[in-house]
Amino acid sequence: MSNLKHDLVQYLKEFVVDERRELFEEKIQQRTKHITVVLENIFQGRNISASIRSADCFGVQDVHVIENDNIFNDDSEVSMGADKWVSTTRYNQEEHNTAKAIKKLKAGGYQVIATTPHNTDCDLYDIEISDQKIALIFGAEVRGCSEQSLKLADRRMKIPMYGFTESFNISVSVSLCLQHLTYKMRKSAVNWRMTQEEQDKTLLQWLRKSIKSSAQIEEKYLKLQSEK
Repeated sequence: MSNLKHDLVQYLKEFVVDERRELFEEKIQQRTKHITVVLENIFQGRNISASIRSADCFGVQDVHVIENDNIFNDDSEVSMGADKWVSTTRYNQEEHNTAKAIKKLKAGGYQVIATTPHNTDCDLYDIEISDQKIALIFGAEVRGCSEQSLKLADRRMKIPMYGFTESFNISVSVSLCLQHLTYKMRKSAVNWRMTQEEQDKTLLQWLRKSIKSSAQIEEKYLKLQSEK
């Protein structure tokens, strides 16, 4: 199936202009799943949209959105189309969405780090880049991360602050953490780039959102392949 996906990606590249294809090929080499962002029960959609935009800017491919009480609606004026390029996983089907998300991330090899200004065991500058992937949880406005996420997380981290205000805006926190950690990651010897299979999956997502009538083109291609 992975070979078929790779072949499909190569085929669909023929339906975008050279500049767009070259841009995709350049950007995919800078994408990573080594660090991911988890947004838990955020009230204001623009904070999620701004966080997705930051993830895209720093080359982070995955954002996980936990919707326990608040439903996410993208604010296109804030995200500036970043939702087309970032893979967003939403957890909103069960009572225990937070536990489900964290369980999935840990099963995927992530060290789960909850951000909080209280009762922390490390700060942002203590986080080391290693072969283990990192998932950063950012909690709701005012209340922050839930007790459940704080309990289930592997570590509780604060962002160093030197003023009177207790915390940054959520999207600012996301940007600060990603800027610091992706910089360290790209300077490290860790293999942080996506696998070929992950690249194909992501490129397919980008191409589908860039090509008019992509579903029909893809269906025709797959039909021809099955007849061979």
